[in-house]
Amino acid sequence: MSNITKEGENGNFEVIFSRKTVVKAANPVPKPFSIRLSNLDLLSGRFPVTYLYFYRRPQVDDFRAVVEALKTSLAQILNYYYPFAGQIAENPKTSEPEIICDNNGALFIEAHINIPLKSVDFYNLNKTIGGKIVSIQPDFPMQVQVTDYTCGGISIAFTFDHALGDASSFGKFIASWCEISQNKPLICLPDHTRSLHARSPPRYHPSLDQTFIKCTKEDIQNISMNHISLKRLYHINASSINMLQRLASVNGAKRTKIEAFSAYVWKKMIGTIDQSHKKCKMGWLVDGRERMSRGRNSMSNYIGNVLSLALGEASIQELKEASISDIANMVNEAISKVNNEVHFSDLIDWIECHRPGLMIAKAVLGQEGPTLVVSSGRRFPITEVDFGFGTPLIGTAYTSIEKIGVGYMNQRQSAKGDGSWTVSAILWPELAAALESDPIFQPMSTSHLQL
Repeated sequence: MSNITKEGENGNFEVIFSRKTVVKAANPVPKPFSIRLSNLDLLSGRFPVTYLYFYRRPQVDDFRAVVEALKTSLAQILNYYYPFAGQIAENPKTSEPEIICDNNGALFIEAHINIPLKSVDFYNLNKTIGGKIVSIQPDFPMQVQVTDYTCGGISIAFTFDHALGDASSFGKFIASWCEISQNKPLICLPDHTRSLHARSPPRYHPSLDQTFIKCTKEDIQNISMNHISLKRLYHINASSINMLQRLASVNGAKRTKIEAFSAYVWKKMIGTIDQSHKKCKMGWLVDGRERMSRGRNSMSNYIGNVLSLALGEASIQELKEASISDIANMVNEAISKVNNEVHFSDLIDWIECHRPGLMIAKAVLGQEGPTLVVSSGRRFPITEVDFGFGTPLIGTAYTSIEKIGVGYMNQRQSAKGDGSWTVSAILWPELAAALESDPIFQPMSTSHLQL
C-alpha cells in the first residue's frame, strides 16, 4: 500500500486552497432590496447545510476550464436565484434576520487534494470532509467549493445558510444551475415571495408548545457537548430496502420505504441508549408544500423553508416487543399528524405568537431525551446533477455542525439508479455499532462507487 493511500484513509491528506472568488449575478436587480423571512424560515435555526457530489475525471481534461464554466453558469443562475447572492443581516427594527438582495455574491472556492478519489475515506466523514472537502465561510449565505484530486476526479460542495431555504429549495437551485450549464430551458422559475402568512387572529393547537421553543442563535451554538458526534456515510442495497418494506406492510397496510426503514432503525436504537431512559423518540422532517398548496397557488417552485418536524415517542419495552410492522404503523401515525394543512397553518401561527426571534424544535436542542431525526431526500437531484462534464458517482448531504442535540439521518437515492440508497448520518457510537452489526447498513466504500 502506497503512502498516499495511507494518508487518504487516515484523513491526513493535504488540501491546498488555491483561489477564492466572489461570483455575482450577471444581470443583478437594479436596486438592492430586502426580503423578510417567513415564519417557517425562522424555524430553520440558521444552520449551514451542505450537499456534496463526487465525479470521475471529466472528459474535458482541464480543471481550469471546468472551473471557469461553473463560474459563468453560476453568474447566470444567480440572476434567477438572486437571494442566494445576497447577505443575511438582522433588521434593527424587527430584531429578526432578513435577506438583503444586493448582489454581494456567492463565494467560489477552488482546492486541490494530493490523493486520488479511490483513497478518500467515504465512510468516516469526521476525518474526510470538514475543513477539507467542505470549508465554511460564515460571511456568505451561499458558497461552492470545487476540489480536484490527483486522479483528475472532482468534488463539488454546495453550502447554504438554512435561512435561504430547505432541501426542496436547494435541490431546485442545483438542478436549475445544471440546466443553465447545459443551455437548457429552466424547468423551475423560482418563487421568492416568502408568502406564508399567519391568520388573523393567529391560533394554534396547544400541543405545539410541547414540541417547539423560542431560542437565540447563541442557544443553538451553545448546545451542550454530547456523544452524538460520529459522521458516517452508508450504502443500503435496494434488496434490503424492499425486504424492510415487505416486513412493514402486513394486514393490507402498504407502508412507504422510509416508514419501513425508520421502523427498523428505531428498533435498533433502543438497545443503544442509556438505560435510565424509559422512552425514546424518533423524528421526521416533513415538507409541507403539497399540503399548503390547497386553496392557494401551487407551491412547487416556492423557495424558502416549508418544513416541520413530526415526532413519535414510545417506551423502550413497547419497542422491544413490537414487530417492524407495528413500529411502522407508529411511524405512519406520527407523520400523518403533521403532514396536513391544518398543522402547517397552526405552526405558522404559533411562530407569529412568539416573534421576534428564532424558533426550533426542543428535541434539536437536546431537551427531549434520546432522539433520532430522519430526513428523506428521495426527490433530491442526484443523477441529474450534470454540469456538462458527467453525472456524479455519489451525492449526499453533510453538516459542518459540531454540536447537535439529536442523531440525524439523511437518505438519498444512490447515483447507481438501481433503487439503492446513500445514507449520511450523525450518530452516537453505540448506535453506529448496532447498525453496522447487520448487513443492511454497509459502510460506504470505493467498491460501492466502482472506483
